[in-house]
Amino acid sequence: MRIILTGAKGMLASDIQMVLSQREELIPLSKEELDITDSGKVMDVISSLKPDVVIHCAAFTNVDQCELEPEKAYRVNTLGTWAVASACAKTGALLVYISTDYVFDGRKGSPYLEIDEPNPLNVYGKSKLGGEKMVMALHRRFFIVRTAGLYGTKGKSFVTTILSKAKEGRPLSVVSDQIVSPTYTYDLAQAISHLIYSPFCGIYHIVNQGEVSWYEFAQEALKLAGISTPLKPITSSEWPSPAKRPPYSALRTFAWDNFHFPPLRKWQDALSDFLSQIGGV
Repeated sequence: MRIILTGAKGMLASDIQMVLSQREELIPLSKEELDITDSGKVMDVISSLKPDVVIHCAAFTNVDQCELEPEKAYRVNTLGTWAVASACAKTGALLVYISTDYVFDGRKGSPYLEIDEPNPLNVYGKSKLGGEKMVMALHRRFFIVRTAGLYGTKGKSFVTTILSKAKEGRPLSVVSDQIVSPTYTYDLAQAISHLIYSPFCGIYHIVNQGEVSWYEFAQEALKLAGISTPLKPITSSEWPSPAKRPPYSALRTFAWDNFHFPPLRKWQDALSDFLSQIGGV
């Protein structure tokens, strides 16, 4: 297959390239090569390249910065996706759109299913939900992939930030009242490599198995890395930030499991593998 990959310099896109480049004709396009906010360019590029699949990773993902720059968030995450979805609809390309657990408000108290009603609390979540709506309104052949807490070897993430600060010997404070399903981008890339061959289009939650607080996640990362540093659990109210986060946004991979795709690893196993890859253990 011929596959266009937007946001090619990003953390997830880097792992997708590693997974798919040996088996398919992959065309990675960075922001410099394809600015998704330029709708005319998006239509021209996708129409001329005639891909079988577009994996749409390009996004404005800094959650707090989205709150400070809402117009940019909507321009990139919603209108940019509108442009990509329109071009895919015109050419007939299958579209894979990467979305987020932050489309939910966290009030459910148990892992979210694909059919649960979104109700985002912040601009990032609202703009990504806007992208989901564009995909569903404009195209018939799509996968919306909701994932969470991404970390990988090719970019800055919660894990690398924690390890970096810990190695400096600085005491750390991490919120303990936000529950998530952290996901290794390599595992997500592998999952997407299976998904694109499936006839069962729709919305999928794809995360590593299990749920954990950010505090417990940091604890496990430090333990596996063999780093001893003071780590203090705090509440979200003690860590003020521009964007409000859902208190509970763990995702259940119901559709993924129902169609008998290979199960993703437990988050502990994925984290251990990631740390070995970066020399953290």
